[in-house]
Amino acid sequence: MQTLNQYSTAALAYLGDVVIEMCVRERLVKAGHSSSAALNKQALAYVRASAQAAAMKNILPLLTEEEDAVFHRGRNIGHTNTPKSATVAEYRAATGMEALFGYLHLAGRAERIAELFNAAYPV
Repeated sequence: MQTLNQYSTAALAYLGDVVIEMCVRERLVKAGHSSSAALNKQALAYVRASAQAAAMKNILPLLTEEEDAVFHRGRNIGHTNTPKSATVAEYRAATGMEALFGYLHLAGRAERIAELFNAAYPV
């Protein structure tokens, strides 16, 4: 088994994408939304690269040195394809956020994930 720092940053971002998606889905379901069309539409407000980049601005001051290093590793992945709906900077910040959340998940830090998610997307 690998230590946390041995996982590729791309793998951390891949996992973190799902972790963030679960946080979003849980929030929306707990808010009482029930139609899948409405849930999917509202989830986009959280998971678009531009939304994740804005969310990162909320949590950057809260990160530990270790978390900040993981974020920067993710942000600095060489991107070859950027979605049309985001700038390169937004896409890089979103990837950094995903890497951070993937890292925290593998570290078993569910409370920290919830804390950062709530700070990233205040209700």
